[in-house]
Amino acid sequence: MIDKKKSVNHKVKPIIKPVVKHQVHKKPQIHKISKIKLAENRLQKAQPFGKLMEPAKTKFGLRNVLQAIVGATILAIPIGFTEETWRLGETLPLWNIFIIFFMSIFFVTLFAYRYFKKRVQKVYWYDLVKRVSSIYIVSFIVVALILFIIQKAPWSSNILLSFKRTIIVAFPSSLGATIAGSLK
Repeated sequence: MIDKKKSVNHKVKPIIKPVVKHQVHKKPQIHKISKIKLAENRLQKAQPFGKLMEPAKTKFGLRNVLQAIVGATILAIPIGFTEETWRLGETLPLWNIFIIFFMSIFFVTLFAYRYFKKRVQKVYWYDLVKRVSSIYIVSFIVVALILFIIQKAPWSSNILLSFKRTIIVAFPSSLGATIAGSLK
């Protein structure tokens, strides 16, 4: 006959101390060995410490840059090809252009902060500033290139007009780049 205690298929149960009559209200205590095994199982299932500390969701890599270029291009083309934005660049004073610039930075920062807060508990301010500035720079370069190609940003002859038109079109373009950069 096969002894159940020595059988391979027999599961090991935790050793429980017998309950004494005057200790009826207390829970039975599990032996220390089974507590250690439970702790080891939990430790094996837990994530490594390095992954917990690394801000993986805040990194801005090549994939994010390419997504930002696509997002900036998607909104820069229809807005950059309209005559209204060209005339706004000619007629708006420089003070209003700076307000549009700061509004675009503000909205990109708000969206990126909200995106960070949803993905990571702690906000990494350096990474947030790096992401916002790189998104805006990518958007600005894409818009400047598109306006230069269609000959509406004469960088060699009228830098101020080119700068104004680029800032006006970069406002929605940077928002598109931010949204596209946050997609998986």
